[in-house]
Amino acid sequence: MTSPDSAVSDPPDTLMWEVRAEPGRRQELLAWVEERALPELVGRLGFLRADIYCGGQDRVVVVARFDTVHARVSHAPVRLPDPPSDVLTRPVHQWPFRFHRSVSPR
Repeated sequence: MTSPDSAVSDPPDTLMWEVRAEPGRRQELLAWVEERALPELVGRLGFLRADIYCGGQDRVVVVARFDTVHARVSHAPVRLPDPPSDVLTRPVHQWPFRFHRSVSPR
């Protein structure tokens, strides 16, 4: 078992990408994510999955997971490209994370 301190020093294997579209332009932003950003993720070594979420205020969130072997070898967090600025209300926010665990009902 690893200690909590060692898990923090492991390289990230998860990317959370969040952006807010101009009012009423979320569908346009989603189309950009699906046509431009996701193909870049799918083509990366170690890609496992990506989930896309829609939230209030025309927000879009992508959470992408990579295998831990790739994360250890690359030591570089994955980043998604920025969408066209005219679709956004503010710059993209991206955070690399290290997956800890999943919880499901029994």
